[in-house]
Amino acid sequence: MKILIVTPNEPFYLADNIKFLITNLSCNDQLIGCVLLKPTPYGKRITFFQKAFRTFKIFGFKFFIYYTIKYIYSKLFVVDVERILIKSKIPIIQLSKNINSNESLSILKELNPDLIISILGNEIFKRPILELPKNGCLNLHTSKLPKYRGMMPTFWAMLNDEKEIGISVFLMDEGIDTGPIISQATTPINPKDSQKNIIQRTKRIGMELIIESIEKIKTNSVQFIENENQESSYFTYPKKEDVKLFLKKGKKFF
Repeated sequence: MKILIVTPNEPFYLADNIKFLITNLSCNDQLIGCVLLKPTPYGKRITFFQKAFRTFKIFGFKFFIYYTIKYIYSKLFVVDVERILIKSKIPIIQLSKNINSNESLSILKELNPDLIISILGNEIFKRPILELPKNGCLNLHTSKLPKYRGMMPTFWAMLNDEKEIGISVFLMDEGIDTGPIISQATTPINPKDSQKNIIQRTKRIGMELIIESIEKIKTNSVQFIENENQESSYFTYPKKEDVKLFLKKGKKFF
């Protein structure tokens, strides 16, 4: 199966997991390339300084300093997603326009993927992209869908005192986290867990679920799990008051 990954060059938690995914894909699968997006934590393309200012404004000084130092350190000393791809000899595709643009669609058509996998993707795929690969497009989402659709599910699950958090791999449609689920798992949220711990744990589980989902597709053994709108919840990006409540409740980012 010819597989195309769409993911940002996220500097904190993704590189090791992309390496795990590449290493553990079946030898019969061909990773034909990776569309490498710029990290956009706010769900839209904004400048680096806009990201930095908004992060400081919403999450506060301590969070801002921690991730600024972590970002600089990662650029100097940590192997990021791009370098993992280069080392693994995976072609990197840089798109100058939105993934749904005619120009981008033309580039992806030439690659002729059997399956597209979006990991931390920040652009909603429209029908031409969704219909491009014969096996569809998969997305990884850190919640037990249909609960916690939308942005930063780990934050909202912790804020709402959930005892566990889900991880879902689903077949994408034109909605936001609304497609039928192929593979799903849960992991406990322990009292001493920070958001950082949970992100690290769920990302690795997510890679395992992606591999599981690929095998289900290849063997025609997919049994979809309902992603019912009636049971759904949707969350946008946190506001400053949400962060204050998060910290007041004793929750930790790191």
